[in-house]
Amino acid sequence: MTRVADRLMAVLLMALAAACLVHLYLLPGSKDFGLTAMQEPWATQMAVFSLLALACLVGAVLFWAGLLPGRPARLAGTPLFGRAADVQETGRPGLRAIFFALPLIVLAALAIDRFGPWGGGEVTAQPNEPKVAEPKPAEPKDQDVASAPPAPEPGPAPAPQPVPPPTAANPPPAPAPQAPAAPPEVAVIPPPTVAPLPPPPPASPTQPDGHRDAVVWLAVAPDGRSIMSASTDRVIKLWDIGGKHLIRNLGVHKDMARTALYMPDGVSALTGGDDGEIVLRKLADGAVLHVFQAGQNGGVNKLAISPDGRRAVSGHDTGNVIVWDLVDNSVLHVLTGHDWSISAVAVSPDGKQALSGSIDGTLKLWDIESGRQLRSWHGHEQGTYGAVFTADGHHLITGSGDLTIKVWDLDSGRQVKRFEGHEGTVYALALSADGKRLLSGSLDGTARLWDMETGNQIALFDSQTGPIYAVAFAPDGTVLTGGYDRTIRDWPAAGGDGVVLFAGAPE
Repeated sequence: MTRVADRLMAVLLMALAAACLVHLYLLPGSKDFGLTAMQEPWATQMAVFSLLALACLVGAVLFWAGLLPGRPARLAGTPLFGRAADVQETGRPGLRAIFFALPLIVLAALAIDRFGPWGGGEVTAQPNEPKVAEPKPAEPKDQDVASAPPAPEPGPAPAPQPVPPPTAANPPPAPAPQAPAAPPEVAVIPPPTVAPLPPPPPASPTQPDGHRDAVVWLAVAPDGRSIMSASTDRVIKLWDIGGKHLIRNLGVHKDMARTALYMPDGVSALTGGDDGEIVLRKLADGAVLHVFQAGQNGGVNKLAISPDGRRAVSGHDTGNVIVWDLVDNSVLHVLTGHDWSISAVAVSPDGKQALSGSIDGTLKLWDIESGRQLRSWHGHEQGTYGAVFTADGHHLITGSGDLTIKVWDLDSGRQVKRFEGHEGTVYALALSADGKRLLSGSLDGTARLWDMETGNQIALFDSQTGPIYAVAFAPDGTVLTGGYDRTIRDWPAAGGDGVVLFAGAPE
């Protein structure tokens, strides 16, 4: 690191030397500096900036060559802490300090030359202008010398004086000024657009009791009458589908809410969030029945419940998977083995197996009761963000940051199908009740409906308002999405434009 710092210091000094040389070039009379010009007012400036340029060049060479080591050299074999880490001072600290102060000196000199007694004003006479022996007529005191018209000279014209060569400060005389032709009007007017710009998209509707941030989870009640949503605004909301209104705020997490699931009993819900809490709540009034604490396992990224409601499986940002006993309100297993944060979990239809996926694309299949790992494989090139079992329990569907959806045969561990079409991470999956259609939501802002038998895309739903984080099938077979725009939308299953079912809160 010391060597790199010295090289950077050398480059800085070289740049300052170049700045001094450029400043010298721009000084009046810089081309004619000599012994006869030592009495001119700009001679001091030239001397100062010449010395500064030379000093910067010398410093740059010394730093580049490593002749000014400033940090102590660590003795080989010593630890990085404790008394044994003491080192011996080397280098030339005094000379190094002088050169470290040199950039400040150069900048101060440039500032003084610009704003101090040497500069800051406009030059009203050229220093190299030839001196005329004859006295000039007096000029009015209130008239600018540079702009005063020449007075007529009496008598014969004096002998021509030698004219010095043109310089940057003494340019050759310009011809008599002529009125420039006015530029064409079109030169300063931007060309018109070929076609009128499209109108801005209409503002999304809002409602005061809507979510104030992205909707990241949707779940439909077993009876099809309500929807539960979780949001990064930390709130869990319960919505009436038929009446199209908010029933109540079911609860609030201390950090981002990630998952909200209906319990099979139909009277309670299980929610999880980044605060590391899994909360069992009553649907009737949101009352808390029990709080499961993940502790050092970290935030609850994903949550799944067994069909009988006796077990829950949670995935955490530490890479651990926890199996919870919802009957005894206790931890059944803490499953380790993932190296990265868990981004997907699912429970098989018979409640015997669980699937976990992490952000490195690794998938693991577990036996829920024993906690034994049944299979582990690298399923995706990037993270797995959606996972769902098929009804027969022998196949698994996963979505990923590698833009693919894959169907796995769990008996053989082989990939049997692959759906492609999304242009962003496939973040959420939902399987229809009959198992014939798959719904996917993506960070590309679209949801897509797939035929499970053929793998063909049936419909495309484009939100045009940002990423889609949550998908679900409505009781009537339509498609529900939630996402970045804070809304919950309803789309026709055949494709087409969606409608805002529940709007987000005003910003």
